[in-house]
Amino acid sequence: MKYTIVFHTQSGALKFDYKMRKLNIYCSLQPVPRKLSSSCGICAKLNYDENLETLIEPEIERIYEEISNNKYEMVYENE
Repeated sequence: MKYTIVFHTQSGALKFDYKMRKLNIYCSLQPVPRKLSSSCGICAKLNYDENLETLIEPEIERIYEEISNNKYEMVYENE
């Protein structure tokens, strides 16, 4: 599944990217799509087919599943 992950801070996005590299999971840091706007403006995009709970970090603001091109469904929100 394709996920877009938005963060509270830029440093949170960078920490997440580092964690993914250590786990050999490819993710791409990009500007947040306009329709998903975020506090820091950076998101991580990745393909992941395992348990999503293993990716969750305190710095994550929201996780969206990409349904189709430019259509997203929120699957996690850090309250």
